[in-house]
Amino acid sequence: MIKAAISGTGLYTPPESISNEELVEAFNQYVANFNEQHSSDISDGIIEPLQASSAEFIEKASGIKNRRVINKSGILDPSRMKPFIAERSNDEPSIQCDMAVAAAKEALSQAGKQESDIDAVIIACSNMPRAYPALSVEVQSRLGIDGFAYDMNVACSSATFGLQAAVNAVENGTARAVLVISPEICTAHLNFRDRDSHFIFGDACTAIVVERMEDASGDNIYEVIGTKLKTVFSNNIRNNFGFLNRCDESGVDKPDKLFIQQGRKVFKEVVPMVASIISDHLKENDLSPEQLKRMWLHQANLSMNKLISKKVLGRDPNTLEAPVILDEYANTSSAGSVIAFHKYKDDIEKGNIGVICSFGAGYSVGSVLLRKC
Repeated sequence: MIKAAISGTGLYTPPESISNEELVEAFNQYVANFNEQHSSDISDGIIEPLQASSAEFIEKASGIKNRRVINKSGILDPSRMKPFIAERSNDEPSIQCDMAVAAAKEALSQAGKQESDIDAVIIACSNMPRAYPALSVEVQSRLGIDGFAYDMNVACSSATFGLQAAVNAVENGTARAVLVISPEICTAHLNFRDRDSHFIFGDACTAIVVERMEDASGDNIYEVIGTKLKTVFSNNIRNNFGFLNRCDESGVDKPDKLFIQQGRKVFKEVVPMVASIISDHLKENDLSPEQLKRMWLHQANLSMNKLISKKVLGRDPNTLEAPVILDEYANTSSAGSVIAFHKYKDDIEKGNIGVICSFGAGYSVGSVLLRKC
């Protein structure tokens, strides 16, 4: 029986960053400008004035202190409030392709692999640069990989769903080794004019090498014990942007064409769902919560992660049991749990059990149980 293992990970971190204080300064200037421009309608009660934000509110609400971004100046311009990412010609690699290649090269180096050792590329992320040709095939071509590639989108759970697909390909003999890459430019679909969500996202890209256990080498090999996925339809996290928008001009530039969510409902409904799936996954593999030494969770909200961990473990986790990276990176959608794994996978002992778990829009949850070899 072929068993799959994770033998390498890579991370691309954008060079620019925005602190809460910088973000709030730009947002509050936008609020002041809006309220001044609409002062008459506000006085007449036709529209409500916008409310200012604060760095303290953001950190308390989310645990986020900073975020990495592809472009800083456009986001912090109160008259623009979105990143400026120049359109590239068809003959140039897309920006997400550049991110993916950078992360993939680090993952390959960690795994001690060459591009010729890889048979498949799965791009698993929330947003693609275009409908076609597939970003994965573009990345495959840039890396010089002979095999197959495809894109998949399960929002913030994309990386774990991609991991299951890679594990399946390796264990059923379709591929010897697979790259799962999550290039996330979340700031491009974030509404920076929305007080409740303008601070949530950052940009990053992760890559994972999944290969046959018998072929894996190095000091940080993780056997994949098993994967578990679940989806339940919900409108509480949604983005209505798509190709059909051009067919009804009345919807152009409306807030629902960007990220929108009902945060309180998401918190209430997703936390027990995630905790239950991790707990069930442990039971199905004859493992107890006491054996779980690390939880590399989706990095969306600090309070969510603490409560999920507490429900699974039956107690409050310590900082190493459920490591946090969202204070530095913010929510990077599908990349978040893999960033946590990438940064906090080296220090646990051989034989220890951990779980990569991501969750988000759908709703969707993906759990990947691992054993350090």
